[in-house]
Amino acid sequence: MGAMFRSEDMALCQLFIQPEAAYLSVSELGETGTVQFRDLNGDVNYFQRKFVNEVRRCDEMERKLRYIEAEVKKDGVPIPDNLTELPRAPIPREIINLEAHLEKTENDIAELSQNAVNLKSNYLELTELQHVLEKTRVFFTENQDSFLHLLYQQEEANDSITRALITEEPQNPQVTTTRGRLEFVGGVINRERVPAFERMLWRISRGNVFLRQSELDKPLEDPTTGNQIYKTAFVAFFQGEQLKSRIKKVCTGFHASLYPCPTSLAERQEMVKGVRTRLEDLNLVLNQTQDHRQRVLHNVAKELPNWSIMVRKMKAIYHTMNLFNMDVSKKCLIGECWVPVSDLATVQNCLTEGSRLCGSSIPSFLNVIHTDENPPTFNRTNKFTKGFQNLIDAYGVASYREANPALYTIVTFPFLFGVMFGDAGHGLILTIFAAAMILREKKIIAQKSSNEIANIFFGGRYIILLMGLFSIYAGIIYNDIFSKSVNIFGTSWKINYNESTVEDNPLLQLHPGHDYQGYPYAMGVDPVWVLAQNKIVFQNSLKMKMSIILGVVHMIFGVCINIVNIVNFKRYHSLFLEFLPQLLFLILLFFYMTALMFIKWAMYHSYDDYSAKSAKCAPSVLITFINMMLFKHSNMPPGCSEYMFEGQDILQLVCFFTAILCIPVMLFGKPLYILSTRAKKRRKSGKIFSNGNASQEIEMQSEGAQVAGTSNDTAAQSSHGHGGHSHDDMPFGELMINQSIHTIEYVLSTVSHTASYLRLWALSLAHSQLSEVLWNRLLRIGLGAEEGDYVIGVILFVSFAAWAFFTIAILVMMEGLSAFLHTLRLHWVEFMTKFYEGVGYPFQPFYFKSILDAEDAED
Repeated sequence: MGAMFRSEDMALCQLFIQPEAAYLSVSELGETGTVQFRDLNGDVNYFQRKFVNEVRRCDEMERKLRYIEAEVKKDGVPIPDNLTELPRAPIPREIINLEAHLEKTENDIAELSQNAVNLKSNYLELTELQHVLEKTRVFFTENQDSFLHLLYQQEEANDSITRALITEEPQNPQVTTTRGRLEFVGGVINRERVPAFERMLWRISRGNVFLRQSELDKPLEDPTTGNQIYKTAFVAFFQGEQLKSRIKKVCTGFHASLYPCPTSLAERQEMVKGVRTRLEDLNLVLNQTQDHRQRVLHNVAKELPNWSIMVRKMKAIYHTMNLFNMDVSKKCLIGECWVPVSDLATVQNCLTEGSRLCGSSIPSFLNVIHTDENPPTFNRTNKFTKGFQNLIDAYGVASYREANPALYTIVTFPFLFGVMFGDAGHGLILTIFAAAMILREKKIIAQKSSNEIANIFFGGRYIILLMGLFSIYAGIIYNDIFSKSVNIFGTSWKINYNESTVEDNPLLQLHPGHDYQGYPYAMGVDPVWVLAQNKIVFQNSLKMKMSIILGVVHMIFGVCINIVNIVNFKRYHSLFLEFLPQLLFLILLFFYMTALMFIKWAMYHSYDDYSAKSAKCAPSVLITFINMMLFKHSNMPPGCSEYMFEGQDILQLVCFFTAILCIPVMLFGKPLYILSTRAKKRRKSGKIFSNGNASQEIEMQSEGAQVAGTSNDTAAQSSHGHGGHSHDDMPFGELMINQSIHTIEYVLSTVSHTASYLRLWALSLAHSQLSEVLWNRLLRIGLGAEEGDYVIGVILFVSFAAWAFFTIAILVMMEGLSAFLHTLRLHWVEFMTKFYEGVGYPFQPFYFKSILDAEDAED
């Protein structure tokens, strides 16, 4: 937890690496994930950097891997993705071997694919020829003379139409038809093109083509894409060479495949036998080719994840090396990076290991350099604290070395959620759900789900677990389990009335002074309150006061965390000019109001109805607080006082005026202090150059430079703690405006933020009432069925199913999400604004695991 208290110390380092050891050194750093490199070649075009050719080689290898992976997936070969250990980046002498191996694998797969396409193309052609010969057999068994008769009739009809359209009578107009041999063209065409193909043949031949067609029973496989295609066999009968040329052009335009088809039956039968024999031989070759391809792809699939990770690591290394700069002598690569101070030894070990692996005799080393830049923020987390840190980073990354709210959020966030959720049964559901994800987290991580909502729930599994546990605790305190109470320790109330009095007085109330046994319930709320008609009134009072108490304590704790930042950044003037006035203002007004609640609970009782400390004389805390702010008095019953103790009126005046005096301190204290500090600096700088002695003047200037350097360091440190901007350099007018905004915001927010914590009361009450409505309106339908009714089982089953569904969907999911968002708001606005600026930027180390995970998420 120490690393969660505030971000780790960061150092800006220069790495001096020998060129031959640079690749291996960066590889070692990428495995550890301890450095964030800076670009020293920002003014250099990317295509002009030193290692751009190596990056292009990696891009080419990635292209080959994508092609290989596509071929593997096309054949349905499984790719293992459960690597037990990620391979390291290949050493330089292995890169050439890997590149050659990938090229050979690509060529082999491409050759196998091309051979398979050629064989499938031949197989498709023979299959189509077989279908043409078999499907068109019936066409040739019919009488050809009937075909000729139809063609002659069509020609005569066309001739008569032509003669009717001629307006000028030619000399001896005659249209003759020469009877000759009937010709034909056979082939196959895609089924969806047949109607258009038929219309086109009719148009070009004026109806002098007789087309016969038959659909193929089974679909054929496209040799290139592997998709199924549906085709139709056809035969077109015609006369004349000119018409034959036109028909072939139309077939070419419609991508119809034409095949030779003998006219005699014997020749066709002989041809069909030959085609079948060739198909059998070709099918055998195809099966052997496919088996060989499967063996090759299975061997490749085993190594494909390792190759992909190795190439991606290589590319990341060369991208990082392009951020380095070459020294003047071109004998050393220089890189700059942010490093956590605790990891400096690890970085040096990586550099030493890189030099050792390459066999270099000249060691690489790092040098810590001083800088005034704002370092990145790095909070070291684990799988438990990561979710809570993400909640804080979603609001804003902490400034460098600023107090980290995530440490306290681990407790306060699920606790405030439990106060709002407040049902042990519903909390148990959340706990079981979170525990199931935690127990199966390794399997879930291995699945690498792309469901964003599921990943959000899984990332917050430990948050959900704590929310469920605190909800169980709050539900036990409220004595609320699925809107029912549990009587474990026995109620402390007793009825001192006879039976007739109780039955005849439905509005009879028990008196705490007479009907209460004097000892409280062992834990939480007494279960008898579930039967009381004024249960809501009691819960209102209890939960409203509890929410105010928790809210004020939470805000005071947020203001007190300012001490951590003040001491760390050595801004001790803020301790007296900001922290103490803010704390006093909050304590003297709102903590005083919460103290009145405890005083009222302790001093007033119900045992005596006539004393000044009886329950009827107890003043309202809210009215007392309003009267304190407005200097008013309230009317009380005779014998009762509006004050709870002697001297309360004087104490309230002191608290009010002291709180009012804190406002000008918050408003003018810091600007005036900064103004006086500037004046002292100007007087000191004026004394430095007042001496006429040259040597003494130089000495005083050097001392002044040291002082200025020290002040710059302090300012830089202060800027590090506040997001890189310091108010000390602002003009006085802007400083006053900025301080006025902060002061007004704080004073007004103490009121609005205190009222905002009433959402703890509102959501808790709404959740319990909605749960009770579901129980009474759904589940009691089945439980209240008459005994002996034969449908009682069906009614109870349906009512329980409806109750369970709405409990999960509304009370657990929707109400849980609502309580989560309200809790998040209480932390972001009411708690963190008291001390947290959150204007830093995150530490993003060069880490292979993060790079691979990000690329997988994009894919």
